[in-house]
Amino acid sequence: MVNITENKKTNVNVKAELCTNLSKVDLQELCDATEEAILAGGGFGWVSPPSIRTLQNYWKGVLIIPERTLFLGKLDSVVAGSVQLIKPNKNNEAQAHSCLLSTFFFAPWARGFGLAKAVFQKAEKKAKNEGFKVITLEVRETQHRAIQLYEQAGFIKSGTNPKSVYVNGKYIAGHYYYKELLK
Repeated sequence: MVNITENKKTNVNVKAELCTNLSKVDLQELCDATEEAILAGGGFGWVSPPSIRTLQNYWKGVLIIPERTLFLGKLDSVVAGSVQLIKPNKNNEAQAHSCLLSTFFFAPWARGFGLAKAVFQKAEKKAKNEGFKVITLEVRETQHRAIQLYEQAGFIKSGTNPKSVYVNGKYIAGHYYYKELLK
């Protein structure tokens, strides 16, 4: 099921959807949004954009990994970003109650329309429906808007790694968050 809302202020359609396959157009739009987010400092591990082929292979690979679920955010039917819900490996019984949110990003042109919230809520609902009790995530200290979104959604900061990432010769701290999923 697809959630579509109309943003009354800007008259755009905001859509969050579970992605099980990528059309050529969706793949290109996702790669474009990824590149734009990386260039704006909001990438998910890349410091500079890789080749288009690398991006295409990455996203195609996400869809074939059983432990990963991809959610797309679309603004007026254009892919603008994503989040992944990552399940623990089957041999990790001790953490089978918990899943991880990762690669949560949006192109700069798509920010401020409520798209991140819609995609985030869709992923959280899926996690609940699959029986997870906790969602965890890590976010760079420089991602102020993402931190605000997580905290507004009820995530609790549980720690900080002062040397989480290394970018342009400097360490950037990463904050760890968790949220209990109540039925």
